[in-house]
Amino acid sequence: MNEKRKATENYVSGNRASDLTVDKPIILVGLMGVGKSTVGRRLANMLKLDFVDADNEIEKAAAMSIAEIFEEFGEDYFRDGERRVIARLIEDRPQVIATGGGAFINEETRALILKRGIAVWLDADTDTLVERVNRRNTRPLLRNGNAREILTDLAAKRNPFYAKAHVKVASQVGPHNRMAQEIIKAIRIWKS
Repeated sequence: MNEKRKATENYVSGNRASDLTVDKPIILVGLMGVGKSTVGRRLANMLKLDFVDADNEIEKAAAMSIAEIFEEFGEDYFRDGERRVIARLIEDRPQVIATGGGAFINEETRALILKRGIAVWLDADTDTLVERVNRRNTRPLLRNGNAREILTDLAAKRNPFYAKAHVKVASQVGPHNRMAQEIIKAIRIWKS
């Protein structure tokens, strides 16, 4: 990557991204397809932090895919394991953590995230989410129905919980780096 582009990616509204210091994990929450993992990787890179995807950590711990966990044991079992994995990740060190869409809905998990991390709600309109989730068929909650109807229903149920996050950033069509920069800007405002 050329130096000019690198400098541009690390520059945020008059401040360098690396100038933002965080002493606790940044936890990305929001509906499936909003970009928590993709944007989270870019955000972590800009802040020189580690990135971890809670869903990947759950799969490692269970030695099963999330779809297999849902199919074999059900959603309640999955949510319990998810809560335990997120609790472990939060205790680790400052890093960027992408959570699954339902993680922040669990009262215990939400309380833990709000107390020990910086919760960032990534929000997007339904059209954007539908377009993104239709790229892959790995999402257990979308396997048996219309993605638009399911996402509309999930948004109605989950957005009031996501709204409790410390910071909200609207997802944008465009480069993931721009979204990561918006998160940094929003955290800076929240911290001031």
